[in-house]
Amino acid sequence: MDTGAHQESATGGVAGAAETPTISGWGNEFATEALPGALPIGQNSPQRVAYGLYAEQISGTAFTAPRSHNRRTWFYRIRPGAMHEPFERIDNRLLLTDFASVPSPPNQMRWSPPEMPAAATDFVAGLVTMGGQGDPAAMSGCAIHVYAANASMQGRYFYDADGEMLIVPQQGRLRLRTEMGVLEVDPLEVCVMPRGVRFAVDLPDGSARGYVCENYGPMFRLPDLGPIGSNGLSNPRDWLAPTAAFEDLEGDFRLVGKFLGNLWEARIDHSPLDVVAWHGNLMPMKYDLRRFNTIGSISFDHPDPSIFLVLQAPSDTPGVDCIDFVIFPPRILAMEHTFRPPWYHRNVASEFMGLIHGVYDAKAEGFTPGGCSLHNMHTGHGPDSGTFEKASAIDTGQPQYIRDTMAFMFETRLPIRPSAHALSSPALQPDYYQCWQGLKKHFRSTP
Repeated sequence: MDTGAHQESATGGVAGAAETPTISGWGNEFATEALPGALPIGQNSPQRVAYGLYAEQISGTAFTAPRSHNRRTWFYRIRPGAMHEPFERIDNRLLLTDFASVPSPPNQMRWSPPEMPAAATDFVAGLVTMGGQGDPAAMSGCAIHVYAANASMQGRYFYDADGEMLIVPQQGRLRLRTEMGVLEVDPLEVCVMPRGVRFAVDLPDGSARGYVCENYGPMFRLPDLGPIGSNGLSNPRDWLAPTAAFEDLEGDFRLVGKFLGNLWEARIDHSPLDVVAWHGNLMPMKYDLRRFNTIGSISFDHPDPSIFLVLQAPSDTPGVDCIDFVIFPPRILAMEHTFRPPWYHRNVASEFMGLIHGVYDAKAEGFTPGGCSLHNMHTGHGPDSGTFEKASAIDTGQPQYIRDTMAFMFETRLPIRPSAHALSSPALQPDYYQCWQGLKKHFRSTP
């Protein structure tokens, strides 16, 4: 627990923002302060808080949720979060929630990477919905977006009341200034931004591109390990949360909220990132995917891709998740007498894949970093013809090293309805189905 704070002078209106210290451990209860003594001792909401601050709680679960699942954080801030003018609707652009507006074909679909915008576009304006299912009002389902941005958020801040955001950068770093502090998130890292937390996105590299899974339902958590044991997959200590850092800024700012599928904007005369101290277990967290401890077979065949599970959002059905976040990192394939790439399959789940870096081992061409694919429930897919021929002839007596790659998958028990934009986008590859047409008939009637 960090109670010592990384303190900087508030001169210039910002304290603790010049560096990005972090606290380690998924799901831990943390306490951190940017000014010494800002955290109350032994009480959450004293009559008077040090430094003239206000006490405010943000809750991510019901008050009566079991202690092991209860998520909330206490803020000690310069002004309460209620201080802003009324919200008014603004243009949603290509950020959508109505997934039933066009018919959803069961085709295999793949998109090339989105192009960078010509005009100045920040993270929020650069979000484009590729598909989804469910309803944020019912707190069920998800939306999947890509983003392409070339400008930092200047004078405006954002929060998502509809869902938790799993942000997966592919190109360009993100500097996330949040109510709890600052997180630097690089490609090959991911960030989980809780529902309702206010933040702004800076682009240290000038532009950025990536993916977002917006989770309307139960919060993401680390999966249980079962027979794997006490270690493996994503280790809790590798997840990092920010330490307290606050902005004491006044001016003409905008607070943008996503609520029931629409974007709303309110004038606010100060930065909402004015939390001087906080304690709790609801906060943004980031994780370096290169620290994932990959599990695999060392005899024959290979286990289901659930062995690559980083995060899960559980459902009310035991053993069935609303959303799984799965990665396909560098690894060693050692199983003998086995077709080593993913087998051909038709799943009850729907799969949205993205490629962060390198080459995906089940596709010889066409799937490039920044691109994405969608294989809905019971739509057949698997290795293309070139990959099949190569894997069928490889010497499985020798280990195979899969290097320099990082692909991921958002998997859901629901069908993913592609948006009208995704179906009409010039990035949609109309000849994707051709990658399986070269598969040859090898059948013979004798052994």
